[in-house]
Amino acid sequence: MNLTRLFFLIAALSLAGCKLDVTNPNGPTDEQVLNTRDGMITLSIGMRQFYSTSGLESLILTTGTTAREVKGITTFTNILELEAGGTGLPTFNGNVLSLWLRLLRVMGMAEDLQANAPTVLAGEPALRSGVLAHANLFKAMALGGLATAFEQLPLQTNRTGQATFSDRKAAVAEAIRLLDEALALVTATPPSTVFTSQVAGPDFDLINTIQAYRARYNLVAGNYTAALTAANAVNLTARSQFVYNTQSPNPVYQQVQISANYAPRDNFGLPATLVEATDARRTFYLTTPDKTVNGEPLKTLRGFFDAIDRPIPVYLPDEVRLIRAEALVRSNGDLTAAVADINAVRTQTTGDPFGVYAGLPAYSGPVTAEALLQEIYRQRGAELFLTGQRLEDSRRFGRPAPPANLTERNRNFYPYPDQERLTNPNTPADPVV
Repeated sequence: MNLTRLFFLIAALSLAGCKLDVTNPNGPTDEQVLNTRDGMITLSIGMRQFYSTSGLESLILTTGTTAREVKGITTFTNILELEAGGTGLPTFNGNVLSLWLRLLRVMGMAEDLQANAPTVLAGEPALRSGVLAHANLFKAMALGGLATAFEQLPLQTNRTGQATFSDRKAAVAEAIRLLDEALALVTATPPSTVFTSQVAGPDFDLINTIQAYRARYNLVAGNYTAALTAANAVNLTARSQFVYNTQSPNPVYQQVQISANYAPRDNFGLPATLVEATDARRTFYLTTPDKTVNGEPLKTLRGFFDAIDRPIPVYLPDEVRLIRAEALVRSNGDLTAAVADINAVRTQTTGDPFGVYAGLPAYSGPVTAEALLQEIYRQRGAELFLTGQRLEDSRRFGRPAPPANLTERNRNFYPYPDQERLTNPNTPADPVV
C-alpha cells in the first residue's frame, strides 16, 4: 500500500503526534529508527499509541455508527454518509478511508519491527521476545479490525502499491497465527524488565492481552476449542488498558464530547426487547442530558469516554466469560457451564477490574442453544458497548441485515476506498452493501 506506508515510521517518533517531518534535520532518520535499540523501543511505543488514538477511534466510531451504537449528528458529509449507510455509501467516504489507512499503518509499523528487531536486538533476547510479541499482537489487532469492516484485505503491506488481497477468513487465521507465535515467544523467553518498564509500562498487560485476543479471534473463526483454551488462560483480575493525557487524548471523548460529531443511542443501540431496565451498565455507559435528533432518542456518553485522560480497556474480563459461554453453546458443549458464565456477567456487583457491573438477576430463560445465544448477544451488546465489536457480532449472530433491514446495521461490509483502488489494481470489487 504505497499510500499507507508513506508515514509508517512515524508515530513512534513523537508521542504527541503521528507525522514524521522528513525535512527536520534534528529528527531521526528511518535508518536510525529501524537499526538501533532505542529506535525499536520508540517504534514499539509509537505503534501502540497510534493504534490507541487513531486506529481505535476509527474502529469504535466508524463501525459503531454502522452498527447503530452511536448516531452521526454533525453536518460533516462523511459522517452523514456513514449514518445513512446502505447502498448509497460512497467509495470516497472519508471515515471508511481513515479506518482503512490507519489500521494498515499499524500493520506497517508492526512489520517494520518484525523485520528489524531480530537483528537489532539479537544481543538482548528477552527484550527481543517482548518487542516481537508486541508487534505480532498489534498486527493481529489491525488485521482483526480490518476483517470486521472489509470482506477482503491485504495480509501484508506493500511499498509499491501492489498488495494482494485475501478474504477475511484468511485474515482472521493470520491474526491467530501471529498471536500463537507471540505467545510462543514470551513463553520461551519471558520479556525483560526493560520491555515491561519502557515499552509495556504499568498499564499494558502483554500476556493476558495476547490470550484475550486469541480467544476473541478463535471465536470469530469458529475454532471453539482453541477459544475456550485461550479464554481459560486469561487472568480475569488483570487489567490492560490504553492510557491518555492532554497531549494524547482519549479519541472517543474528543469526537463525542468535544467535537459533538456523534452521540450514543439509547439502550446501547440495541432493540428494546434486548435491554433490561435495571441493567446497571446503562448508567455506567449512558447518562443525561438526553437529546432527540431526527426523532431518535440519544443519550450523553460516559463510561470510558467522559474525560480527556480516561483510559480505555484493551479488552474487558467479561468479554472472556462471554467468549467461553458462546464457544460452549456453538460447539454443543456444556450448556450448564455456559449459563454459569452468563450469570457471572449478569449478577456481578463487585470485583471487576474496570467497574463494569450489570447487577441483574440470574438468567431464567430456556437452556437451549437458541435462547442462550440470544442472551449472549444481549450481554455482549451491553458489556462490550463501543469496543468496536458490534458489527462483527451483528453478522455472527444473524441479526437483521441490509439491504432489507437497516435497523441494527446499515452495512454488512464497507466498499474499498477510492484511493486504494486508484493505486492498487488488485483491489477487489465492492460489496453491494
